[in-house]
Amino acid sequence: MPLKDLLIALVVIVAWGVNFVVIKVGLDGLPPMLLGALRFLLVAFPAILLVRRPRLPWRWLVAYGATISLGQFAFLFQAMYSGMPPGLASLILQSQAFFTLGFAALFLGERLRLASVLGLLVAASGLALIGSEDGGHVPMLALVLTLCGGAMWGLGNIITRRFGSVDLVALVIWGGLIPPLPFLALSWWLEGPERIGHALANIGWSSVLALAYLAFVATMLGYSLWSELLSRHPAGKVAPFSLLVPVIGLSSSALLLGERLTATQGWGALLVMAGLLVNVFGARIGQRLRAVNA
Repeated sequence: MPLKDLLIALVVIVAWGVNFVVIKVGLDGLPPMLLGALRFLLVAFPAILLVRRPRLPWRWLVAYGATISLGQFAFLFQAMYSGMPPGLASLILQSQAFFTLGFAALFLGERLRLASVLGLLVAASGLALIGSEDGGHVPMLALVLTLCGGAMWGLGNIITRRFGSVDLVALVIWGGLIPPLPFLALSWWLEGPERIGHALANIGWSSVLALAYLAFVATMLGYSLWSELLSRHPAGKVAPFSLLVPVIGLSSSALLLGERLTATQGWGALLVMAGLLVNVFGARIGQRLRAVNA
């Protein structure tokens, strides 16, 4: 990959990794469901006036928006509001890779590779280690909600496989039309009109800047550059860069928010990361070893 494209990949990974710290900042001033509604309002408007709708039936746009946009971030925002640290959130959300494999086997009849099963077992042991720690460092509810966010992302990945070739940026923008009203309904139900009114009346610059980052940097800029990379390189060469997102997420959370992992969380995080690496690279390494021994 040329140096220019490597730098583009680095920009995207940093933008997506720091995204979790910014979510935490946004949640300090806005309740989670309201934050989701405002984020996707900014993603969709006014961009839909400038970007042509992707050539997809509305039912698929609704399915995409309901899973990857609404479902993933409703669970993630609530998880972080409930005590999930940003750095760990960036790592545990990558469970989407394993949920994608499971849903592909369940709904598409795809066979699970040995490397994927081994990676899942290693990552699951890491999650169990994180969840087993005494002292309430990571509330169990927050851990479960983050995994639910990963499951919604994985389900959305299965839906996007039905699309074929599609403009990723247009998909994100037009898919952003779906979440705002459900997010507002959830906010009205869970957070209440008084809290919504108070949050909007007292919104500070930190919340405004967090919303701008989530909508324009992490979402629109991030997916635009990612789409550009995918248009020039095979997906198998681009996708592994996403493994660096939790590295940036953990590092930026430690640097900017002072997040520190306990020893148990650290070992659990290493196991989750190892499981992801086995899932992505295990089959390739196995093929090379068999070729050497042949």
